[in-house]
Amino acid sequence: MPEVLSAPLVVEFPFTRSLGPVQSAFLTGLRERVVLGVRTTDGRTLVPPVEYDPVTAEEIRDLVEVAPTGTVTTWAWNHAPRRGQPLTTPFAWVLVRLDGADTALLHALDAPGPDAVRTGMRVRVRWAAERTGAITDIACFEPYEGEAVAPGGHSGAFADPLTGIVAPARLDYTYSPGRAQSAYIHALSERRTVGERCPSCRKVYVPPRGACPTCGVATAEQVEVGPRGTVTTFCIVNIKAAHTANLDIEVPYVYAHIALDGADLALHARIGGIPYDQVRMGLRVEPVWTEGARYPDHYRPTGEPDADYETYKELL
Repeated sequence: MPEVLSAPLVVEFPFTRSLGPVQSAFLTGLRERVVLGVRTTDGRTLVPPVEYDPVTAEEIRDLVEVAPTGTVTTWAWNHAPRRGQPLTTPFAWVLVRLDGADTALLHALDAPGPDAVRTGMRVRVRWAAERTGAITDIACFEPYEGEAVAPGGHSGAFADPLTGIVAPARLDYTYSPGRAQSAYIHALSERRTVGERCPSCRKVYVPPRGACPTCGVATAEQVEVGPRGTVTTFCIVNIKAAHTANLDIEVPYVYAHIALDGADLALHARIGGIPYDQVRMGLRVEPVWTEGARYPDHYRPTGEPDADYETYKELL
């Protein structure tokens, strides 16, 4: 049985959002080394601040400064920091109730080891050397044995408030395609296309999924299909893709659903070797491989007569 594959994958994009008056004041305050909370109708001070009272759902705008010192309410030791976390050496995740606040703020505590951390310990903010108006303007917390620092009574009004932020979103994970798709990928490396047949409805699925999506039963019988196929439907791409491996593809170009001969499910691929405005349903195509590639670069016309609509209408 072929080896089941796995590979590290990353999904990453910048997330742009506007800030309302409360979050604008909070993040601008961090830039100015001021920590702001918001006072609810029952007199509690919430840090970090929210725009609506979590109890009454009323809109709240009463900003109040709290101290940069506080008390650890609970914690967990992080022995192996990951990419993008506040510190590169082992640290504690802590919930800190800043002096003057009634709720706790989650952040990192720089400590020599877990034995140096305890619930109830006093800490203070360590400000980042360069601040831009983000939660990372608090570099971390650090142990503190001095007197409580009185807040300055800032109202939350700033001369140059932030109105929006760009927050990077990133997901790192390891993906395994499983037995069926691993076999499919191994076959592609040999320039073959292999699907699997459902033992119940007898349909051949490419790429295989390990189970029939119609009958819900496991599939195991491998069936080689193609390499030629029929364009069942397509779209014309007019926007040049960014951050792809194919930056040399000029627009417009065509992506199509292609029913390979012997398959009962169409796969999608780029169509080349023909002007985009000549691609049509029923066009017969074949794969084009590049040197060292593990999958076809694109499909091109075979020169055969177009397939009759009746032969592929169930695969649209």
